Amino acid sequence: MKKYYLGIDLGSTTSKAVIINEKDEIIGRGITNTRANYKVAADIAREEATYDARFTLLTQRLQTEIDSKPEFKKYMKDIRSVFQYRQFKRRMDSLRKTLLQTVDNFTYDNKEDVKNELIKILDLIEPQIRNEFVNEDLGSKNQFFRDIVSERYNQEVEKADKLVFEPLMLAFDKSITPVENEMVKYNFKELVDESMNVLDKKYKGLVDEPEHDDKEDWYYAELNAVKSNYKNVESTLREHIDEIADEDIHIANMVGTGYGRALLPFPEDCIKSEILCHAFGAHAVFPNTRTVLDIGGQDTKAIQVDTHGLVTSFHMNDRCAAGCGRYLGYIADEFGISLNELGPEALEADKEATICSTCTVFAGTEVKELLHNGEKRPNILAGLHKAIVQRAMSLIARSGGVRDEFTFTGGVARNQAVLKYVKQMVTDSYGELTMNIHTDSIFMGALGGAMFARRNIAVDLPSKKKKK
Repeated sequence: MKKYYLGIDLGSTTSKAVIINEKDEIIGRGITNTRANYKVAADIAREEATYDARFTLLTQRLQTEIDSKPEFKKYMKDIRSVFQYRQFKRRMDSLRKTLLQTVDNFTYDNKEDVKNELIKILDLIEPQIRNEFVNEDLGSKNQFFRDIVSERYNQEVEKADKLVFEPLMLAFDKSITPVENEMVKYNFKELVDESMNVLDKKYKGLVDEPEHDDKEDWYYAELNAVKSNYKNVESTLREHIDEIADEDIHIANMVGTGYGRALLPFPEDCIKSEILCHAFGAHAVFPNTRTVLDIGGQDTKAIQVDTHGLVTSFHMNDRCAAGCGRYLGYIADEFGISLNELGPEALEADKEATICSTCTVFAGTEVKELLHNGEKRPNILAGLHKAIVQRAMSLIARSGGVRDEFTFTGGVARNQAVLKYVKQMVTDSYGELTMNIHTDSIFMGALGGAMFARRNIAVDLPSKKKKK
């Protein structure tokens, strides 16, 4: 029996799971919002990683065809996107039902108007989201269910009549958390069959696309090949799908880490510090890493590592969420925008507003004052992002500075404005050096946990007095 190893990083805002094989190769990833229910979040992340692992195993079986035939490469990419959409759709159906029930329980005089507007908005955004999953690879961006829906929902609510604005926003706030915390069980084979049916309709409806300058030659090669041969791909896929669906993803060992790790139902020796796990995971992806900066939801960590990826020193801010993911979430709420919009808007600034406090409590007051004084929103956001990085840089200095190579991990590493200021300040303070930022930066802690699980070794932080 093949052995696999699981790492779960149960963060304060996000929960991540990674499954690796005996060669330390990632075969599955899963991610979800943590919100109020740590147990459900951990279970959802693990389930997502298991589904992802089955797709990886299926891809491995078809690797020869994928490497040699464009239609296989295109089909496998498309079916994974549609599969992710089918998972999303199940939860979206639950959200629609919950939203309508919530509105039915309202006592507003204009309740029927609210309900009609709600249905109109949902009918509008659901096809948009479907298109982004099926045709624009939304699933590969690791966005959360809440963020995908709220960004589009809020945009449409802002266009609605002012009389229904408040109840529509209230309905969403009351409905989204219970739906997010609901453990939805999927049948892998059933979802694959549904995904194949979606692709069958998609490919049947394809017409020759005129070539555009912004498309590479490979795009048309794959498109034309899959239009003509997708039935052959589908047939080959069905030969393997039953075995893959029934294969036991045997977890030989697991390690839990993250802010909520103590709540995981793991033995004590299977719980490790997130500092150790982030360092080990970052070093595994970038073996020359010597300094790691991790900005997570609840804390910021500056870590120095040796040639083996083990921690030699560290400094962290764990007293409050100032300058972390939760701080950014609070700012997004203050401005009424999604987390995904913060970074891009900050990059539109023509200057950085001076932000005196990164305290979550006082920042809201300061932001309101700046807006009242006529400061542009992008400039305020730029100042907030710069202040976050300045705080992180002070932690790095106290941990021993930046050594080559420098690796940036954590969910905040996906924010382009934070990334801009990290690169700028590291270069200004320490000169030109190699800076590593991976698309899977948010999974580094879970990866490190999985790798510790495979090795089954006992390691500790360099100073137990500093142990988190």
